[in-house]
Amino acid sequence: MLNAIEFQAKIQNGLIHIPDEYKQELGEGDDIKVIVLMTKKSSKKRDIIDELTENPIQVDGVFSREEIYNR
Repeated sequence: MLNAIEFQAKIQNGLIHIPDEYKQELGEGDDIKVIVLMTKKSSKKRDIIDELTENPIQVDGVFSREEIYNR
């Protein structure tokens, strides 16, 4: 049977501190499953699509969107 507990913690020196209120439930040597959900900072990596959207490449001999739909 799986029981779930949830708490928020900060990582300190590579360790996650388990709040005292849960320590009795988690015995030494118990098998547990850990799922980590992180709140990411807003420093999104930019990819090639982001770059091309902001700076489209102009190629001679290729119709623009307006030229295609006005024909």
